[in-house]
Amino acid sequence: MSDALPPRRPPHRGIYLLPNLFTTGAMFAGFYAIVASIGGNYRDAVIAVFVAAILDGLDGRVARMTHTQTEFGVQYDSLSDLVSFGLAPSLVLYNWSLKYLALHGEAWGKAGWAAAFLYAACAALRLARFNTQVGVADKRYFQGLASPAAAGLCMSFVWAMEEFDIPGNDVDILSLIVAVVAGLLMVSRFRYFSFKSWPERVPYTWLVLMLLALVALAVATGSVMFSIALVYVASGPVITLWGRATHRRRPRRMSEKS
Repeated sequence: MSDALPPRRPPHRGIYLLPNLFTTGAMFAGFYAIVASIGGNYRDAVIAVFVAAILDGLDGRVARMTHTQTEFGVQYDSLSDLVSFGLAPSLVLYNWSLKYLALHGEAWGKAGWAAAFLYAACAALRLARFNTQVGVADKRYFQGLASPAAAGLCMSFVWAMEEFDIPGNDVDILSLIVAVVAGLLMVSRFRYFSFKSWPERVPYTWLVLMLLALVALAVATGSVMFSIALVYVASGPVITLWGRATHRRRPRRMSEKS
């Protein structure tokens, strides 16, 4: 008889199901948005991108609450974001409006698909930069416009135009500007508030403002969401420039005191 112990089985390697289900759901919503836009169902496509944004916000919270954060989940979430907030918004914008730039001439037609590609490429660059800065950057702020926020700007623009029965071919040049600006803001160095350090207790008036915002969203969803997106997009340059101006004033005051 041999006293040798049986060989140990290697530890089972798997993935956590719950947070990755949310990530998969977000990617499915982004994929559905592309398919819906190809079929001309633009409002459904826009709603699908916003559903993806909600699911994307939940997967990380679920992972932290259940202590199921893994490197696999981080990378999978990034790939899902590229589909939902990079490819989906760019293709929805192209199918809804940018493709009609070709009616202005061949050069305009190329500018249309180039703007859509620029947005998608900037989203990929933004996500790659974010992954390399995890654990280093200030969690209170994003460097550059986050890809879900950029997607929200583009999709709320489409939704607002649909509410006013404005077809995409009537605002094709404006759509090009929106796509290019959203793309460039993603790779910019403007700082945007991340809402990750939200206070636990807020003044009572905030609740009233939230109720008013919900009523406004119920009345004119697309227009209100586009207005909110514009305010948030403008906040990045304002916060950054204000911070730089304040930083420059401090050395002057210190030198005057000394």
